[in-house]
Amino acid sequence: MSTAVHGGPDASGAAPHDFSTNGNAVGSCPAVLDALRAADAAHYPDPRYTALRGRLAAFHGVDAARIVIAASGSEFIHRVSAAVMQQGGREAWLPAHSYGDYERAALAWGLQVARAPQPHADAALRWCCEPSSPLGQPQADLAQQAASEGVCVLDMAYAPLRLEGRASLGAAQLDRVWQMWTPNKAMGLTGIRAAYAIAPADVGAGLLRRIDRLAPSWPVGTHGVALLQTWAGAEAQHWLAQSLATLRAWKAQQRALCESLGWHCLPSDANFFCARTDRPYPALAAALRAQGIKLRDCASFGLAGHVRLGVLPPASQHALKEGWTRAGACADH
Repeated sequence: MSTAVHGGPDASGAAPHDFSTNGNAVGSCPAVLDALRAADAAHYPDPRYTALRGRLAAFHGVDAARIVIAASGSEFIHRVSAAVMQQGGREAWLPAHSYGDYERAALAWGLQVARAPQPHADAALRWCCEPSSPLGQPQADLAQQAASEGVCVLDMAYAPLRLEGRASLGAAQLDRVWQMWTPNKAMGLTGIRAAYAIAPADVGAGLLRRIDRLAPSWPVGTHGVALLQTWAGAEAQHWLAQSLATLRAWKAQQRALCESLGWHCLPSDANFFCARTDRPYPALAAALRAQGIKLRDCASFGLAGHVRLGVLPPASQHALKEGWTRAGACADH
């Protein structure tokens, strides 16, 4: 059984006030929902995803040959780790705090793991993420990583949900790295598993072939194709832009609420942030979950004593304040 730690639904189902995941809390994109209802699930999708790859390539302004379709971000993390190992790579480098699947995949495929601030000059595979997870902050050495040798993958999971700041890399620098995109978060549909990567402009044909050979047949089903196709359209992008304005307002309210509880909130550019709570979250987690509230304990990220909170609507924020106060009072007795 997997020992991976994730936010989201658990054995009790989905929490009504689930701060532990970072999907777009405004809701599910209506254009994508329409596309999902119209999807033809009676037939296989094109196994080469020709039209989809062309649409994504046009959206990003790159050649379609650079688009790699993936079952999910986690599936691509394992696939690129395997490809690097198969071509002789020995070490993977990770940020100090990062998504756990980077390390899990590296270890599963026999790569040694180095983590910042350890040196990384000889790493065959380097993982970056901006806005970062779990902190939602810029990655300070991102430009240096992009200019280094080896395979550098930039996780773009939260780039569409950036609420503050700006990206560290320009177009020319992005062309040097693998970009991994998982639009289901931005579209408010994390239950649809579909992703893609954009290969560097100068990627070697050997690595592309290896990554292609490691892919399962039809990694993305009809509904995943519908999500990715619609994500790259004007209607979905317009809805996303509007939702970001709502999330900015909710985020300001949520930070103020957390600070009123005596929490120390860390800076973040994304639709989530980390906070050091006034008392240990694990001691209150069960009582909060019984009230329909779930936070993301950051101990697995190397940030003990902190929680990560996705930005949720005011009603959920009110439930958090009331639930935390109630759970704390019960613990004191």
